Amino acid sequence: MSGKPKPADNESNDVQKVTILLVDDMVDTREGLKKLLSYEPDFKVVGTAGTGREGLEMTKQLKPDIVLMDINMPDMDGLEAASRITKSIWKTGVIMMSVQDDTDYIQRAMKAGARFFLPKPVDMNKLYSTIRDVYQVMEPMRRQWQMIEEGAGIANIQQIAEKSASSGDRAGHVIVVYSPQGGSGVTMLATSLASGLMKNNSRTLLIDANMEFGDVAAFLDIRPQATLADVAESAHDIDVDYFDNFVTTHNSGIRVLPGVMKPTIGADIRANAPDAVANIINQIRGYYDFIVVDTAKSLFDVVNASLFDIATKIVMIVTPTLPSIKNARLVLEVFDGNGFAPEKISIVINKNPEAARKGAVPPPEKIQTYLRRNIDGIIPLVDESFILNAINRGVPVIASDRDTRKAPIAQLLKYSDTLYGMLMGAQEAEPRLDTRPSGIGRIFGSR
Repeated sequence: MSGKPKPADNESNDVQKVTILLVDDMVDTREGLKKLLSYEPDFKVVGTAGTGREGLEMTKQLKPDIVLMDINMPDMDGLEAASRITKSIWKTGVIMMSVQDDTDYIQRAMKAGARFFLPKPVDMNKLYSTIRDVYQVMEPMRRQWQMIEEGAGIANIQQIAEKSASSGDRAGHVIVVYSPQGGSGVTMLATSLASGLMKNNSRTLLIDANMEFGDVAAFLDIRPQATLADVAESAHDIDVDYFDNFVTTHNSGIRVLPGVMKPTIGADIRANAPDAVANIINQIRGYYDFIVVDTAKSLFDVVNASLFDIATKIVMIVTPTLPSIKNARLVLEVFDGNGFAPEKISIVINKNPEAARKGAVPPPEKIQTYLRRNIDGIIPLVDESFILNAINRGVPVIASDRDTRKAPIAQLLKYSDTLYGMLMGAQEAEPRLDTRPSGIGRIFGSR
């Protein structure tokens, strides 16, 4: 993720420059940083400022890719300037610096809209990599800015952005991805759905709500400064602007709220604020079309229970093994007992082998009959190296290859489209499997 920007299409020899504005009240610091940054061939310092107010005005004029800003400055401090910059010139990534690097300052910087916080004196190698990382993370915002600029005129960009951010009138569908069986592919499907649902200008958020061993950050190669635990502290009173600053934007454009870093932290949340994640979602769901939630396998986990209640769809993953199918049926009985409508549950078979066609394992139509529910998606079993390659590259499996005809990409795209159609009504859902009886009793026993 820390690689340098690629050359622009019209630049064959020169690399694309990351434009940087330096804001610090210490002249020596500004000039020293400017000199050191000039040695990097992909950086271009476009200006310097000595106060927060001056930095804000120069950002509006120059619209740099990165603003490198000190917190403690006269006239207007860096926190206030960062907050105003991220609201008006949201394509610009702000990196904050301060000699005070305690947790309070870091949280205040994140709340103000900073993408990263660096303690002073700044380690230059860390600064170089941070600038490049933030530049890549901000790429989707720069593209969106450019599209709006070309389509609506630059004078209307801020007005459009403020309207979009404050309207809270998005669809707000909550998709909880769950399986009672470990290793069934919950994180793989959750990350792929978050990517596959990003179409027609939909706004999507991915939340890792596994309170013990969440893997979303590892799957997407995200190194966040903030996690779910930081937001959970104020779960009952979420400021949307405050919340958005804790969200990490993946290179693909997916917005991600990573899970807790340690199981002990998750245990504290379960014990002291079991409905924290659900409360957070309920307060911000109007600002997203889809919120995809990755969960742990425990059916009676207090966090999961609150998420099941607020979900628009519960995507339950089943693998074609007898224990998984048996457990899925037991879960469905619990859901029925809690009054969940059948249409609230969407069932996906993952790791479905070719052998299913030959009767070596239960085929999808038999699983469907036993569960007494329609199967909405079937993801085939593929070489594990395909999945591992996507994880090692930090990309969702659904977006790991340009050939969208490959398995399981084609099937993941098909299921994403099916789910999108179910929730948004923009298209017909894919045809369901034939539900006629097929001798399921011979395998599982008649009921």
